[in-house]
Amino acid sequence: MTSPLFVFDAAHDDVPVNCDELHTGWTITLPTAIKRHAIGAMRLQEGEALQLSDGRGLRIDATVCDTQNGLVEVSQFVKEERPVTRLALVQALAKTGHDEQAIDMATQIGVDEVVPWQANRSISKWKAGRTDRKWDQTLVAATEQSRRSWKPVLCECVSSKQVVQMCRRACVHHDLVIVLHQDATATWDVVESNVSHLAQRCLDDGKPRTVYVVVGPEGGISDDEVDQFTSAGADVCVLGANIMRASTAGPVALSLLARALGRFA
Repeated sequence: MTSPLFVFDAAHDDVPVNCDELHTGWTITLPTAIKRHAIGAMRLQEGEALQLSDGRGLRIDATVCDTQNGLVEVSQFVKEERPVTRLALVQALAKTGHDEQAIDMATQIGVDEVVPWQANRSISKWKAGRTDRKWDQTLVAATEQSRRSWKPVLCECVSSKQVVQMCRRACVHHDLVIVLHQDATATWDVVESNVSHLAQRCLDDGKPRTVYVVVGPEGGISDDEVDQFTSAGADVCVLGANIMRASTAGPVALSLLARALGRFA
């Protein structure tokens, strides 16, 4: 059975945060929240294994050695590198939690970056200090569920105007921006071909590049937004004949991209 993984906050939790500060056999005191979850809720016993991560590539394998005080002993650790070809989801805010469902599934699939987008047709509004906490909690929970050592980066909420700027920057840096739109004429096979070329370029020169997947809200992306994104260099395509919800389109596209990049091999 795969050991449960818990993400700690390197900025606040008193846990070693890089391999240089760790040694096999060291004893670590679990942060209060993780102790409550691992020992209180999951009832892990002495001798049982778990993993700890800072969400930035560090994976610590440890064994519970003292449930009363929340102590674990380090058995091994590794620093995992981020993929050189990265996946990002630009998710429009959507009502009834569809946006949070999207980023939850995207994290489990392997997205590297999440960008909240206040689209023209978004009914929900971004509330700093509230919505960002909910999204971050969703990303942490999904990271732990999928046993990832890298938690997706949560960017600041952007407007449609800022998405246009993102498209322009992507052209300069040789990234790709893919806009999912039900009325597009370009099909997914064209996208996969472009992504394959991008991935090969990353392998050739070792420079990280990003594939951005842009997903609209329940009412869809407006024609004006599509025109602006296209003019700024984005590729607009349709996934297929079925029209998907705001919570589904992004994860489906990311799954196809992850497979094309060999992440499911």
